[in-house]
Amino acid sequence: MSEEERKSKQTAPSEAIPAEGTEASSAPVETAETAESVEIDVGGQRLPIPVELPLLPVRNTLVFPGTHVPLTVGRPLSLGAISAAAKGHGYLAVVTQRRPDDEQPGRDDLFGVGAIVRVTRVTESSPGPGVVIDVIGLARCEVRELIATPEMLRVRVRPIPEVLDQTPEAEAARRTVQRLAEELIELRDDLDNEFSEILERISDPSRLSDLIAYMGNLPLDQKIALLAQPDVLSRLRVLIRYLMREVRIAQVSRRFAERAAGELDETHRKKLLREQLRKIREELGESSDQAVEEDELRARIDEADLPDEVQAVCAREVGRMVSIPSHSPERSVIRTYVEWLLDLPWRKQTQDNLDLAHAKQILDEDHYDLQAVKDRILEYLAVRHLIDNPKGPILCFVGPPGVGKTSLGKSIARAMGRKFVRTSLGGVRDEAEIRGHRRTYVGAMPGRVVQNLKTAGSNNPVFMLDEIDKVGTDYRGDPSSALLEVLDPEQNDSFSDHYLELAFDLSRVLFVATANRTDTIPPPLLDRMEIIELPGYTAREKLEIAKRFVVPRQLEDHGLPPDSIQLSDDVIQRTIEDYTREAGVRSLDRNVAALVRKCALKKAEGEEVSHIDVQQLGDLLGPATFTQQQAERMERPGVSTGLVWTPVGGDLVFVEAALMEGKPILKLTGQLGDVMRESAEAALSYLRTNAARLEIPQELFEKNEIHVHFPAGAMKKEGPSAGVTVLVALASLLCGKRVREGLSMTGEITLRGQVLPVGGVKEKVLAAHRAGISDVMLPSRNEKDLEEVPEEVREELRFHFVSDALEALRVALPECT
Repeated sequence: MSEEERKSKQTAPSEAIPAEGTEASSAPVETAETAESVEIDVGGQRLPIPVELPLLPVRNTLVFPGTHVPLTVGRPLSLGAISAAAKGHGYLAVVTQRRPDDEQPGRDDLFGVGAIVRVTRVTESSPGPGVVIDVIGLARCEVRELIATPEMLRVRVRPIPEVLDQTPEAEAARRTVQRLAEELIELRDDLDNEFSEILERISDPSRLSDLIAYMGNLPLDQKIALLAQPDVLSRLRVLIRYLMREVRIAQVSRRFAERAAGELDETHRKKLLREQLRKIREELGESSDQAVEEDELRARIDEADLPDEVQAVCAREVGRMVSIPSHSPERSVIRTYVEWLLDLPWRKQTQDNLDLAHAKQILDEDHYDLQAVKDRILEYLAVRHLIDNPKGPILCFVGPPGVGKTSLGKSIARAMGRKFVRTSLGGVRDEAEIRGHRRTYVGAMPGRVVQNLKTAGSNNPVFMLDEIDKVGTDYRGDPSSALLEVLDPEQNDSFSDHYLELAFDLSRVLFVATANRTDTIPPPLLDRMEIIELPGYTAREKLEIAKRFVVPRQLEDHGLPPDSIQLSDDVIQRTIEDYTREAGVRSLDRNVAALVRKCALKKAEGEEVSHIDVQQLGDLLGPATFTQQQAERMERPGVSTGLVWTPVGGDLVFVEAALMEGKPILKLTGQLGDVMRESAEAALSYLRTNAARLEIPQELFEKNEIHVHFPAGAMKKEGPSAGVTVLVALASLLCGKRVREGLSMTGEITLRGQVLPVGGVKEKVLAAHRAGISDVMLPSRNEKDLEEVPEEVREELRFHFVSDALEALRVALPECT
């Protein structure tokens, strides 16, 4: 019995009771039954009560006459009963179910006795549907008949008259109960002295017995027996035995605590006392659900390896929880919070596997190439040999889809022997997704960081933040700002989640973020991460990936034995060239899966299939999706091939120029951004300025309209790197000469004709190689960037480095210059 429970159950204001009733009392009930109603005596006033009342079945609780009880109601039939009572005089019959899990109890599922109550207040339940009602017990009653309707349950009742002989024995029993209750309050630290003052003011034996029966920790069956007992003296005798037993238990517990206080520290002393109290309750058969819940949580707190601050918060919250009535929603909120604290891996961590040879073997088994990533992980493990707990690096893999960014995180975890967790940040717009909600909100939960650490079960997992470049922002906050603390090695050793309100150490976590591009990541967040580029694979690398990983996995996924179907290098190479055009291998994976499914179908039909020929690809995969179209598109003047960077890798873009009679204007189409438009205007201005040197007649500029178009008009295009491409297309148009066959180019042009360096060189060169381009023209200052391009690609391409527009035109249009 706790302070808040007593106050909520016993000290409700008397004015909440309707005016026609006074203080409820369980004095002897006199009945005058008619066909429709029966009169009961409440506080000296006779109240007419209908014989047939709406029924409110309850679980694991009782209402005694004279007690004020809050009840949470959510079942449809029970809500119907509340509604019916509200339309009448507020009277209900409250009867306890035999089995709490029965949703629609029948007559045999209810105890035969209950209480006639009056509803004094109805409030909306939070959280969830339903209502919370306050009722005052008026009289005991016997359940005679259950009447079921679609809207609610009704019962016919008969009030149970009380029997009390005003004898010296009855008065002695009342005083004994009062004295034992006061003695128990003095022995028990969890009972408030205010309850003793309440008992002193009660002179009515019936009301005293009902109050102690309701507030005591008696088993349900004993409480039912007390509710059914009309003889007040018999009830007092039962309570005397109960209180004497409780007093003895309290005396033993206090002596034991006093002896143990000098021998044990505070934590062990409390643990020993709780264990002793639990055993005493079990021996007496008095373990309540609330006591079991408290013992369970306190045992978990003692067993968990928690920091001192966390342990103190857990103990404090459990102390609050036991003082709250079991039906209060606040109790479940506190329990959920304590369980979150207990489930988090405050000091649990996995042991890192520091064997560099083993880590290298695992990384090579799972991924082909990607040497920069593998070297970075091996460097981290090497540092772990020298320092026990170095700060975890914050890595960010940037590259197009399908290059293996996410699967790399799993391989890193496997190589290091750590747990792996992943959360996708794509579309996240609420800061609370990262930091959690404060506990004042209904349904509050920790953020994704804390939730995933609980899932991992260790405080040093490999934590993947997928699609970090797609984090949004709106009126609910900026998640990218919340990530600043998570990803800052100088701050994340004391990360604070709004729900926990306790510092959690994230410094041991190895964070790995993935992104398709970096320009959408806020600069402060980008500055906290170590960027590792994964630009894409060459055709040769895709061939090796298909042979080592894709084909074996697809055979296994489709239930075929290894090597049961042979795919030659020519088949895979043709699939790469004719059916895929990507930086990664996802499309290749889908096409290989289609080939394996076709073979699996033939095997299921009884046909023997052991290999696939190049000639069969058209029948199995359909017509080739991609073809080499560069030669066809370069047959006429005014067309040039440019190289562009996109979030999904490098790509080719064709620039088409046309000349027509009309006003001397430059028309640009193809959804171009401002920067690209300005680049085209700069290129045209350069040609007009140097028309004499290039032998271009001035009247072409003065009497004709020039139209420059970028195909794929549905896609927006932006950036300065198409300046050289536009220059070459315009020069080809005005000179009437075709651009050099098999040449693609990139570079920014200025009005003075300088060719400035651009970004994304590796991705652009790989795109040219995939498309079958033979020559690539680049700015001279980008020559150093070719070191990042695989050697086999460099060997198959011819590179032309230019520093000004004339050099570019000599390479692209040798006949014009």
